[in-house]
Amino acid sequence: MISLAQVAILLTAAVVAVSLFRRMKLSSVLGFLAAGLVIGPWGLRLITDVSSILHASEFGVVLLLFIIGLELQPTRLWVMRRTVFGLGSVQVLSCSLILGGAVWWLGLPPMAAAVVGFGLSLSSTPLVLQILAERDQLKTQYGRAAFGILLFQDLAVLPMLAVLPLMSPLPQTTPSDPPWVALVKLVAVIAIVTVGGRLVLRPALRIVARVKVTEVFTAAALLVVIATALLVNQVGLSMALGAFLAGVVLADSEFRHELEADIEPFKGLLLGLFFIAVGMSANVGLLSSEPLQVIAATAGYLALKIMVVAAVGRLVGRAWDRAWRMGSTLPAGGEFAFVLFALAAGQHILSAHVADFLVLVVTLSMMVAPLILGLHDRVRQTLLGAIPGAPFDTIDERDSRVIIAGFGRVGQIVSRVLRARHIRFTALDSSQTHVDFVRRFGNRIYYGDASRLDLLRAAGAESAEVFVLAIDDVDSSVRTAQLVHSHFPGLKILARARNRQHAFALMDAGVDYIIRETYGSSLELAEEVLTRLGDAPAAAHAAVRKFRQHDEKTLGEQYAIKEDEVKFLAAARESAQQLEKLFESDAAKTD
Repeated sequence: MISLAQVAILLTAAVVAVSLFRRMKLSSVLGFLAAGLVIGPWGLRLITDVSSILHASEFGVVLLLFIIGLELQPTRLWVMRRTVFGLGSVQVLSCSLILGGAVWWLGLPPMAAAVVGFGLSLSSTPLVLQILAERDQLKTQYGRAAFGILLFQDLAVLPMLAVLPLMSPLPQTTPSDPPWVALVKLVAVIAIVTVGGRLVLRPALRIVARVKVTEVFTAAALLVVIATALLVNQVGLSMALGAFLAGVVLADSEFRHELEADIEPFKGLLLGLFFIAVGMSANVGLLSSEPLQVIAATAGYLALKIMVVAAVGRLVGRAWDRAWRMGSTLPAGGEFAFVLFALAAGQHILSAHVADFLVLVVTLSMMVAPLILGLHDRVRQTLLGAIPGAPFDTIDERDSRVIIAGFGRVGQIVSRVLRARHIRFTALDSSQTHVDFVRRFGNRIYYGDASRLDLLRAAGAESAEVFVLAIDDVDSSVRTAQLVHSHFPGLKILARARNRQHAFALMDAGVDYIIRETYGSSLELAEEVLTRLGDAPAAAHAAVRKFRQHDEKTLGEQYAIKEDEVKFLAAARESAQQLEKLFESDAAKTD
């Protein structure tokens, strides 16, 4: 049981350590791990009961998997099946064989080497996802690949936990269930969670939502996660897997965003507590008694795993740059290694000393992992002269006359007109989820950030005639316009703007033609309103046309004085008065 004093110590350590590490532009995960080392049994000894802290904090991992499930709709999971079961299985198998072979060569028995190789092949799901989230790279191509591998690793742990007692040299005192029984349990639980989620969870959440009490809905959200996790755990499966399944079931429900918002604060705190507990659990005494062995083992483990994962990435068709990035994302060990090595020591497959040694190596690898990814990005930036960003799809169309950046409402309508006229175009969008969805309808669209010069060149911007800028995000839109205008001066830029300020920024960037996204439809609506009020259709059309001419003239005048707020406001008032006088003059002529 965690006392109030321990909670105060944990919160203080987290606030101080994470603030310092973020000020040094390092990952918050490193701050949490360092905090655990400082206050734990091998530091200031402010907290010595590590097991209770670790047990309580594991719920943070459960909440993390639930939120990931919420963001992963079933159709999206089906799209990722090749990454999860293809790339994931190759990674786990190759790393297990090579790392297991290495420790066998160092002197471990074959059975122990097999367990160690598998345990070291795993990576930390919360660590990797937290690092990618901090860098806003979860939805990048390599971020999705990393998540697919992590998901397969979590699934692969389950059969290993079942097989581990059978590998023990100790005599079996209790008969274990045959493998087919475990398989039936797994299928039954998945079916119950899936069907029950649709038939029970959604109607229950609708009833709770009608109460319109935020605290009650938050309690219901936590109950969903806990109940599902406990149900799955009853048949010997991971609680995190149960929470993930619940999230996937509710991913396409109307409660998706509200559930995520309610769970997020609990997830963040408990996940931080989990990393603190990991830092506390490391046997730092080995680092002082066997420093060279520990450092050499950690360095060798990280180097070997990076090379193997990068080779796997290259084997499945990734470019070397993306393959090395994937290797730099997944070099550390994972929290399931702690469980495996502890169970292996209890079954006398590993000695207690070897288990402690391996746990320390995995912990140190988790501390170094964020630094490795940061170092990779710096080296990449130095060698390639590019800011690390999201990889993009391979583009096989370079002879398109039009490039459409942003394939939302505006971009899709433009593309439909071009397709009807048989005009070749290349469409780009920075949302991988959106790209996958649009491709299902036969559209040719590529994933990538259009504000990157290498992507624009790959899309054939040097030979294209028109660049349609339909990106919804204002900052990204302006940044892309500046890049295109600077590097491809012969490419005409036609852009949509969200409002007047966005239009001014695009005019500064050198855009050739700008249309405000709701402007035309608003004028059409205004014309219909005048008609319904009794104006003749021709008169209503003329009034709207006159308004448009006056407004476009005013837009140009305001652009010249947009930096002077006093003059800008005065011009706006004067423009409104001029427009009123203009319409009054027309009314007098009609009378």
